[in-house]
Amino acid sequence: MKNEAATELMMHLQQLDPEISRILWANFDHRNPSPLSKAIQDARGISRQAASQILSRLVRQGLITEGAGVRPKTYEQQTLFTHSVTLPLDGLEEHVVWSEHFRPAFSQYMGEAALSIWEYGFTEILNNAREHSQGTEVKISSNIRAGCTSVWMDDNGEGIFKRISRICKLPDERQAILELAKGKLTTDPENHSGEGVFFSARAFDMFQITSGGLLFDHQDGEEDFLFERDKEKAGTLVWMAHGNHTQRTLKEVFDEYSMPDEYTFSKTVVPVKLARFGQEGLVSRSQAQRLLARVDRFKIVLFDFSDVETVGQAFADEIFRVYAKGHPEVELQPIHATPQIQQMITRATAMT
Repeated sequence: MKNEAATELMMHLQQLDPEISRILWANFDHRNPSPLSKAIQDARGISRQAASQILSRLVRQGLITEGAGVRPKTYEQQTLFTHSVTLPLDGLEEHVVWSEHFRPAFSQYMGEAALSIWEYGFTEILNNAREHSQGTEVKISSNIRAGCTSVWMDDNGEGIFKRISRICKLPDERQAILELAKGKLTTDPENHSGEGVFFSARAFDMFQITSGGLLFDHQDGEEDFLFERDKEKAGTLVWMAHGNHTQRTLKEVFDEYSMPDEYTFSKTVVPVKLARFGQEGLVSRSQAQRLLARVDRFKIVLFDFSDVETVGQAFADEIFRVYAKGHPEVELQPIHATPQIQQMITRATAMT
């Protein structure tokens, strides 16, 4: 009977309207039950009664459950299926793991665009664990909900931020996160381009790396965040989540960071706030130089000043006058800059 119920649940998941799946993902909160009726009404242009009928059907099918909220009525999007494997890293082949353990199930209920992103990101991150972690095993777990799928990859290696800091001779592990956010960073340049983590983070709707006392968080359409944790995490844990029927394609992700009519990784976005450690302000040339490390590998560099209110004159001058003058082949563009920051940049560029 248990297998029959699972088979029936999978059938309902396979037949779920992609638009409803996207609404469920857009309104998903794993901590609290969420109201869903208004979102369905707005997306479909239908009445409250019609939306209620859709939600009642999803509840009967077991895809969602009713929450405690009454006005408005709330729903929980519980885990429908789970799968977990622990594998030795020695001799592991990432495409074999993907094709044997995860793709068969994923392909049954998600759209082609989402499946393509999972194939790319899953294999890239697992390859990183195999070739760079210095660990002996990796645990891979997946959770499937009506609107989204999540995967955790947890290895027992050195830890990604510690390894990058050691090999690249960085003074602080927090700087490793800044370098990862830029892209084209690898501890094995002979065999790797350093693009896998960068594009995986931007392909998935949600992407996190936890290692040591640090957590790097990237969400689609949001700024990158660095969190410092009280509890140390041994090895590296990567969490990826993506809507089962999101419409963004992998090609669109690559195109966003390429020049027109080119197929090379030539454009990057640098989150300026990641150059700020602790409570320090961004005022010095040495802080600017943290941001500028390796940006000469790109043709266009967007400095994203989100969540940064002010910068010092020396900081702005180092980037937009000194560096720009010495590297005319690199186009430097500020984005999301406050009036104060823009004024500092204008003063710097006026001196060129």
